[in-house]
Amino acid sequence: MDAASRSSYTPGIIFPVHARGATLLPYWLLFSIFAAGSIEYRRRSLTAAGGPTPLLIVAGLFTALMVGLRYEVGGDWFNYEDIYLNVSYKRFSEALIDSDPAFSVLNWVSHWLGFDIWFVNLTCAALFVWGLVRFARRQSNPWLSILIAVPYLIIVVGMGYTRQAVAIGFILAGLSVVDRASLLRFSFYIIAAATFHKSAIVVLPIVGLAATRQRIVIVPMLAATAALVYYLFVSASVDALMQNYVEAELSSQGAAIRVGMNLPPALVYLLLQRRFGLDDQQRKLWRNFSIASIGALVILMFTDATTAVDRLSLYLIPLQMFVLSRLPDVLGGNGRRNSQVAVGIIGYSALIQYVWLNFAAHSEYWLPYQVYPIGGAV
Repeated sequence: MDAASRSSYTPGIIFPVHARGATLLPYWLLFSIFAAGSIEYRRRSLTAAGGPTPLLIVAGLFTALMVGLRYEVGGDWFNYEDIYLNVSYKRFSEALIDSDPAFSVLNWVSHWLGFDIWFVNLTCAALFVWGLVRFARRQSNPWLSILIAVPYLIIVVGMGYTRQAVAIGFILAGLSVVDRASLLRFSFYIIAAATFHKSAIVVLPIVGLAATRQRIVIVPMLAATAALVYYLFVSASVDALMQNYVEAELSSQGAAIRVGMNLPPALVYLLLQRRFGLDDQQRKLWRNFSIASIGALVILMFTDATTAVDRLSLYLIPLQMFVLSRLPDVLGGNGRRNSQVAVGIIGYSALIQYVWLNFAAHSEYWLPYQVYPIGGAV
Protein backbone atom coordinates (compact mmCIF):
# COMPACT_ATOMS: atom_id res chain seq x y z
CA MET A 1 0.00 0.00 0.00
CA ASP A 2 1.43 3.38 -0.96
CA ALA A 3 1.06 6.71 0.79
CA ALA A 4 -1.74 7.78 -1.53
CA SER A 5 -3.89 4.77 -0.78
CA ARG A 6 -3.27 5.23 2.93
CA SER A 7 -4.71 8.71 2.74
CA SER A 8 -8.06 7.16 1.89
CA TYR A 9 -8.38 6.19 5.56
CA THR A 10 -9.58 9.66 6.43
CA PRO A 11 -10.11 10.21 10.18
CA GLY A 12 -13.73 10.75 10.99
CA ILE A 13 -15.18 8.57 8.18
CA ILE A 14 -17.25 5.68 9.53
CA PHE A 15 -16.28 2.45 7.78
CA PRO A 16 -18.54 -0.59 7.51
CA VAL A 17 -18.29 -2.62 10.70
CA HIS A 18 -16.87 -5.72 9.05
CA ALA A 19 -14.17 -3.81 7.13
CA ARG A 20 -13.22 -1.52 9.99
CA GLY A 21 -13.17 -4.41 12.45
CA ALA A 22 -10.81 -6.43 10.26
CA THR A 23 -8.22 -3.64 10.22
CA LEU A 24 -8.34 -3.36 14.03
CA LEU A 25 -8.42 -7.08 14.83
CA PRO A 26 -4.63 -7.65 15.18
CA TYR A 27 -4.33 -4.84 17.71
CA TRP A 28 -7.23 -6.14 19.78
CA LEU A 29 -5.82 -9.67 19.59
CA LEU A 30 -2.60 -8.37 21.12
CA PHE A 31 -4.55 -6.54 23.81
CA SER A 32 -6.70 -9.60 24.57
CA ILE A 33 -3.67 -11.84 25.09
CA PHE A 34 -2.31 -9.67 27.89
CA ALA A 35 -5.78 -8.92 29.27
CA ALA A 36 -6.40 -12.66 29.69
CA GLY A 37 -2.98 -13.10 31.24
CA SER A 38 -3.64 -10.23 33.66
CA ILE A 39 -6.83 -11.86 34.90
CA GLU A 40 -5.40 -15.37 35.19
CA TYR A 41 -2.05 -14.39 36.71
CA ARG A 42 -1.45 -15.47 40.27
CA ARG A 43 0.80 -13.24 42.33
CA ARG A 44 4.25 -14.54 43.12
CA SER A 45 7.11 -13.13 45.15
CA LEU A 46 9.11 -10.51 43.28
CA THR A 47 12.24 -12.13 44.63
CA ALA A 48 11.33 -15.58 43.37
CA ALA A 49 14.09 -17.30 41.48
CA GLY A 50 13.82 -18.13 37.83
CA GLY A 51 12.94 -16.30 34.66
CA PRO A 52 9.65 -15.35 33.11
CA THR A 53 6.95 -18.00 32.73
CA PRO A 54 6.82 -19.89 29.41
CA LEU A 55 3.50 -18.24 28.51
CA LEU A 56 4.97 -14.78 29.10
CA ILE A 57 7.90 -15.69 26.85
CA VAL A 58 5.51 -16.81 24.11
CA ALA A 59 3.45 -13.63 24.46
CA GLY A 60 6.64 -11.56 24.33
CA LEU A 61 7.79 -13.35 21.17
CA PHE A 62 4.40 -12.75 19.55
CA THR A 63 4.63 -9.06 20.44
CA ALA A 64 8.16 -8.78 19.04
CA LEU A 65 7.11 -10.47 15.79
CA MET A 66 4.03 -8.28 15.44
CA VAL A 67 6.05 -5.10 16.01
CA GLY A 68 9.06 -6.21 13.99
CA LEU A 69 7.36 -7.71 10.93
CA ARG A 70 4.88 -4.89 10.35
CA TYR A 71 4.68 -3.51 6.83
CA GLU A 72 3.94 0.15 6.04
CA VAL A 73 2.59 0.61 9.55
CA GLY A 74 3.35 3.80 11.48
CA GLY A 75 3.50 7.47 10.61
CA ASP A 76 7.27 7.45 10.01
CA TRP A 77 7.44 4.27 7.93
CA PHE A 78 8.61 5.99 4.76
CA ASN A 79 11.05 8.21 6.68
CA TYR A 80 12.70 5.07 8.04
CA GLU A 81 12.84 3.61 4.54
CA ASP A 82 14.68 6.78 3.45
CA ILE A 83 17.14 6.36 6.33
CA TYR A 84 17.74 2.75 5.30
CA LEU A 85 18.38 3.78 1.70
CA ASN A 86 20.74 6.61 2.68
CA VAL A 87 22.78 4.42 5.03
CA SER A 88 23.10 1.73 2.35
CA TYR A 89 25.27 4.11 0.30
CA LYS A 90 27.66 4.77 3.17
CA ARG A 91 30.81 2.99 4.27
CA PHE A 92 30.77 1.28 7.65
CA SER A 93 33.02 3.95 9.13
CA GLU A 94 30.57 6.63 8.01
CA ALA A 95 27.62 4.81 9.55
CA LEU A 96 29.56 4.44 12.79
CA ILE A 97 29.88 8.20 13.25
CA ASP A 98 26.38 8.98 12.04
CA SER A 99 23.65 10.41 14.24
CA ASP A 100 22.24 7.63 16.44
CA PRO A 101 25.20 5.38 15.51
CA ALA A 102 23.82 2.02 16.69
CA PHE A 103 20.72 2.44 14.57
CA SER A 104 22.78 3.53 11.54
CA VAL A 105 25.14 0.57 11.92
CA LEU A 106 22.18 -1.81 12.23
CA ASN A 107 20.78 -0.46 8.95
CA TRP A 108 24.22 -0.81 7.32
CA VAL A 109 24.61 -4.41 8.53
CA SER A 110 21.12 -5.31 7.29
CA HIS A 111 21.95 -4.01 3.81
CA TRP A 112 25.37 -5.71 3.84
CA LEU A 113 23.73 -9.04 4.70
CA GLY A 114 21.30 -8.64 1.81
CA PHE A 115 18.26 -8.18 4.02
CA ASP A 116 15.74 -5.37 3.98
CA ILE A 117 14.25 -2.97 6.53
CA TRP A 118 12.32 -5.85 8.10
CA PHE A 119 15.59 -7.04 9.66
CA VAL A 120 16.15 -3.63 11.25
CA ASN A 121 12.58 -3.49 12.54
CA LEU A 122 12.68 -7.04 13.89
CA THR A 123 16.00 -6.49 15.69
CA CYS A 124 14.73 -3.23 17.19
CA ALA A 125 11.47 -4.90 18.21
CA ALA A 126 13.37 -7.71 19.93
CA LEU A 127 15.42 -5.22 21.96
CA PHE A 128 12.34 -3.17 22.81
CA VAL A 129 10.27 -6.15 23.95
CA TRP A 130 13.23 -7.62 25.85
CA GLY A 131 13.42 -4.48 27.99
CA LEU A 132 9.63 -4.37 28.30
CA VAL A 133 9.36 -7.94 29.60
CA ARG A 134 12.39 -7.55 31.84
CA PHE A 135 10.82 -4.53 33.51
CA ALA A 136 7.38 -6.14 33.73
CA ARG A 137 8.82 -9.18 35.52
CA ARG A 138 9.73 -6.92 38.43
CA GLN A 139 6.09 -5.90 38.89
CA SER A 140 3.53 -7.79 40.95
CA ASN A 141 1.53 -8.64 37.80
CA PRO A 142 3.80 -8.67 34.70
CA TRP A 143 0.88 -9.29 32.34
CA LEU A 144 -0.99 -6.25 33.60
CA SER A 145 2.15 -4.14 33.39
CA ILE A 146 2.60 -5.02 29.71
CA LEU A 147 -1.14 -4.63 29.03
CA ILE A 148 -0.91 -1.03 30.22
CA ALA A 149 1.86 -0.51 27.64
CA VAL A 150 -0.09 -2.03 24.72
CA PRO A 151 -2.35 0.87 23.63
CA TYR A 152 0.36 3.51 23.33
CA LEU A 153 3.88 2.33 24.13
CA ILE A 154 3.70 -0.85 22.03
CA ILE A 155 1.25 0.04 19.26
CA VAL A 156 2.09 3.71 18.74
CA VAL A 157 5.71 4.05 19.90
CA GLY A 158 6.91 0.52 19.16
CA MET A 159 5.39 0.51 15.67
CA GLY A 160 5.90 4.18 14.90
CA TYR A 161 9.04 5.53 16.57
CA THR A 162 11.51 2.70 16.02
CA ARG A 163 14.66 4.36 17.38
CA GLN A 164 12.99 5.81 20.45
CA ALA A 165 11.28 2.48 21.14
CA VAL A 166 14.65 0.74 21.37
CA ALA A 167 15.95 3.49 23.65
CA ILE A 168 12.93 3.03 25.92
CA GLY A 169 13.53 -0.73 25.88
CA PHE A 170 17.05 -0.23 27.23
CA ILE A 171 15.78 2.24 29.85
CA LEU A 172 13.14 -0.25 31.00
CA ALA A 173 15.81 -2.94 31.27
CA GLY A 174 17.94 -0.55 33.32
CA LEU A 175 15.06 0.36 35.62
CA SER A 176 14.53 -3.34 36.31
CA VAL A 177 17.92 -3.57 38.02
CA VAL A 178 18.02 -0.23 39.85
CA ASP A 179 16.81 -1.87 43.06
CA ARG A 180 19.42 -4.64 42.82
CA ALA A 181 22.44 -2.93 41.30
CA SER A 182 24.22 0.38 41.52
CA LEU A 183 22.97 3.43 39.68
CA LEU A 184 26.28 3.46 37.85
CA ARG A 185 25.28 0.21 36.18
CA PHE A 186 22.11 1.93 35.01
CA SER A 187 24.26 4.49 33.19
CA PHE A 188 25.46 1.75 30.83
CA TYR A 189 21.86 1.15 29.80
CA ILE A 190 21.50 4.88 29.16
CA ILE A 191 24.60 4.86 26.95
CA ALA A 192 23.15 1.94 24.95
CA ALA A 193 19.83 3.78 24.68
CA ALA A 194 21.52 7.00 23.51
CA THR A 195 23.23 5.17 20.63
CA PHE A 196 19.74 4.56 19.23
CA HIS A 197 18.17 7.88 20.18
CA LYS A 198 20.23 10.63 21.76
CA SER A 199 17.27 12.08 23.69
CA ALA A 200 17.42 9.12 26.10
CA ILE A 201 19.98 11.06 28.13
CA VAL A 202 17.12 13.00 29.78
CA VAL A 203 16.38 10.00 32.03
CA LEU A 204 19.82 10.01 33.65
CA PRO A 205 19.25 12.92 36.07
CA ILE A 206 15.83 11.54 37.03
CA VAL A 207 17.48 8.31 38.12
CA GLY A 208 20.67 9.90 39.44
CA LEU A 209 18.82 12.14 41.89
CA ALA A 210 17.31 9.02 43.48
CA ALA A 211 20.69 7.88 44.83
CA THR A 212 20.57 7.26 48.56
CA ARG A 213 23.96 5.62 49.05
CA GLN A 214 27.36 7.16 48.36
CA ARG A 215 25.78 10.25 46.82
CA ILE A 216 29.08 12.12 47.02
CA VAL A 217 30.59 9.56 44.63
CA ILE A 218 27.60 8.51 42.52
CA VAL A 219 26.18 11.92 41.60
CA PRO A 220 29.49 13.31 40.20
CA MET A 221 30.10 10.06 38.30
CA LEU A 222 26.62 10.12 36.80
CA ALA A 223 27.16 13.77 35.87
CA ALA A 224 30.42 12.79 34.16
CA THR A 225 28.60 9.98 32.34
CA ALA A 226 25.91 12.41 31.20
CA ALA A 227 28.59 14.82 29.95
CA LEU A 228 30.30 11.99 28.05
CA VAL A 229 27.04 10.84 26.45
CA TYR A 230 26.23 14.43 25.55
CA TYR A 231 29.64 14.93 23.94
CA LEU A 232 29.60 11.67 21.99
CA PHE A 233 26.01 11.54 20.80
CA VAL A 234 24.21 14.83 21.35
CA SER A 235 26.54 17.82 20.96
CA ALA A 236 26.91 17.51 17.20
CA SER A 237 23.13 17.51 16.78
CA VAL A 238 22.14 20.26 19.21
CA ASP A 239 21.63 22.87 16.49
CA ALA A 240 19.45 20.51 14.46
CA LEU A 241 17.45 19.46 17.52
CA MET A 242 16.88 23.06 18.56
CA GLN A 243 15.82 24.00 15.04
CA ASN A 244 13.54 21.00 14.53
CA TYR A 245 11.82 20.88 17.90
CA VAL A 246 12.14 24.23 19.67
CA GLU A 247 12.82 27.13 17.32
CA ALA A 248 10.43 25.72 14.71
CA GLU A 249 7.82 25.45 17.49
CA LEU A 250 6.55 22.18 16.10
CA SER A 251 3.16 21.30 17.49
CA SER A 252 1.93 17.75 18.06
CA GLN A 253 -1.79 17.13 17.83
CA GLY A 254 -3.01 15.45 20.99
CA ALA A 255 0.23 16.17 22.88
CA ALA A 256 -1.68 17.37 25.95
CA ILE A 257 -3.63 14.10 26.10
CA ARG A 258 -0.54 11.92 25.71
CA VAL A 259 1.53 13.87 28.22
CA GLY A 260 -1.51 14.04 30.50
CA MET A 261 -1.74 10.24 30.58
CA ASN A 262 1.24 10.30 32.94
CA LEU A 263 -0.58 12.62 35.36
CA PRO A 264 -3.00 10.14 37.06
CA PRO A 265 -0.26 7.63 37.99
CA ALA A 266 1.98 10.50 39.09
CA LEU A 267 -0.66 11.87 41.46
CA VAL A 268 -1.59 8.40 42.72
CA TYR A 269 2.03 7.60 43.49
CA LEU A 270 2.73 10.90 45.26
CA LEU A 271 -0.36 10.41 47.43
CA LEU A 272 0.15 6.70 48.19
CA GLN A 273 3.89 6.20 47.82
CA ARG A 274 4.29 4.82 51.36
CA ARG A 275 1.88 2.00 50.52
CA PHE A 276 3.97 0.70 47.61
CA GLY A 277 6.42 -1.00 49.98
CA LEU A 278 9.58 0.31 48.31
CA ASP A 279 13.03 0.92 49.69
CA ASP A 280 14.19 4.52 49.97
CA GLN A 281 16.00 4.57 46.63
CA GLN A 282 13.08 3.08 44.70
CA ARG A 283 10.65 5.42 46.43
CA LYS A 284 12.71 8.46 45.41
CA LEU A 285 13.15 7.12 41.88
CA TRP A 286 9.41 6.94 41.18
CA ARG A 287 8.86 10.20 43.03
CA ASN A 288 11.24 11.81 40.53
CA PHE A 289 9.37 10.26 37.62
CA SER A 290 6.11 11.58 39.07
CA ILE A 291 7.44 15.11 39.54
CA ALA A 292 8.91 15.06 36.02
CA SER A 293 5.52 13.97 34.63
CA ILE A 294 3.73 16.84 36.33
CA GLY A 295 6.47 19.24 35.24
CA ALA A 296 6.14 18.13 31.61
CA LEU A 297 2.43 18.92 31.65
CA VAL A 298 3.08 22.34 33.18
CA ILE A 299 5.77 23.13 30.57
CA LEU A 300 3.38 22.03 27.82
CA MET A 301 0.97 24.74 28.92
CA PHE A 302 3.56 27.48 28.38
CA THR A 303 5.32 26.45 25.16
CA ASP A 304 4.47 26.19 21.48
CA ALA A 305 7.13 23.52 20.95
CA THR A 306 4.77 20.75 22.02
CA THR A 307 6.51 18.12 19.87
CA ALA A 308 9.67 18.37 21.98
CA VAL A 309 7.76 17.91 25.25
CA ASP A 310 5.65 15.15 23.69
CA ARG A 311 8.64 13.12 22.52
CA LEU A 312 10.63 13.54 25.75
CA SER A 313 7.60 12.52 27.81
CA LEU A 314 7.70 9.10 26.17
CA TYR A 315 10.53 8.26 28.57
CA LEU A 316 8.13 8.80 31.48
CA ILE A 317 5.70 6.08 30.33
CA PRO A 318 7.36 3.48 32.62
CA LEU A 319 5.63 5.34 35.46
CA GLN A 320 2.26 4.20 34.08
CA MET A 321 3.43 0.59 33.92
CA PHE A 322 4.84 0.70 37.44
CA VAL A 323 2.07 2.50 39.31
CA LEU A 324 -1.04 1.19 37.58
CA SER A 325 0.08 -2.46 37.56
CA ARG A 326 0.74 -2.30 41.32
CA LEU A 327 -2.41 -0.38 42.18
CA PRO A 328 -4.59 -3.50 42.72
CA ASP A 329 -2.12 -4.60 45.43
CA VAL A 330 -1.73 -1.11 46.90
CA LEU A 331 -5.51 -0.78 47.26
CA GLY A 332 -6.00 -4.37 48.37
CA GLY A 333 -6.39 -5.46 51.96
CA ASN A 334 -4.42 -7.94 54.07
CA GLY A 335 -1.92 -8.60 51.30
CA ARG A 336 -4.65 -9.49 48.80
CA ARG A 337 -5.17 -8.02 45.36
CA ASN A 338 -8.17 -5.81 44.70
CA SER A 339 -9.66 -7.55 41.66
CA GLN A 340 -12.10 -4.73 40.94
CA VAL A 341 -9.22 -2.29 40.57
CA ALA A 342 -7.44 -4.69 38.19
CA VAL A 343 -10.56 -4.98 36.03
CA GLY A 344 -10.91 -1.20 36.08
CA ILE A 345 -7.33 -0.76 34.84
CA ILE A 346 -7.97 -3.27 32.04
CA GLY A 347 -11.08 -1.30 31.07
CA TYR A 348 -9.19 2.00 31.24
CA SER A 349 -6.47 0.61 28.94
CA ALA A 350 -9.09 -0.74 26.54
CA LEU A 351 -10.72 2.69 26.40
CA ILE A 352 -7.38 4.33 25.55
CA GLN A 353 -6.79 1.85 22.75
CA TYR A 354 -10.32 2.22 21.37
CA VAL A 355 -10.16 6.02 21.35
CA TRP A 356 -6.71 6.14 19.77
CA LEU A 357 -7.43 3.61 17.01
CA ASN A 358 -10.75 5.18 16.10
CA PHE A 359 -10.32 8.90 16.70
CA ALA A 360 -6.62 9.85 16.80
CA ALA A 361 -5.60 12.26 14.04
CA HIS A 362 -2.89 9.98 12.63
CA SER A 363 -4.18 6.49 13.45
CA GLU A 364 -4.80 6.04 9.72
CA TYR A 365 -1.09 5.30 9.33
CA TRP A 366 -1.44 2.24 11.57
CA LEU A 367 -4.40 0.85 9.59
CA PRO A 368 -4.65 -1.74 8.32
CA TYR A 369 -2.03 -3.78 10.13
CA GLN A 370 0.08 -5.64 7.55
CA VAL A 371 2.79 -8.31 7.79
CA TYR A 372 6.00 -7.60 5.90
CA PRO A 373 6.58 -10.77 3.86
CA ILE A 374 2.97 -10.73 2.65
CA GLY A 375 2.33 -7.03 2.26
CA GLY A 376 -1.39 -7.59 2.50
CA ALA A 377 -3.91 -6.70 5.17
CA VAL A 378 -4.28 -9.22 7.96
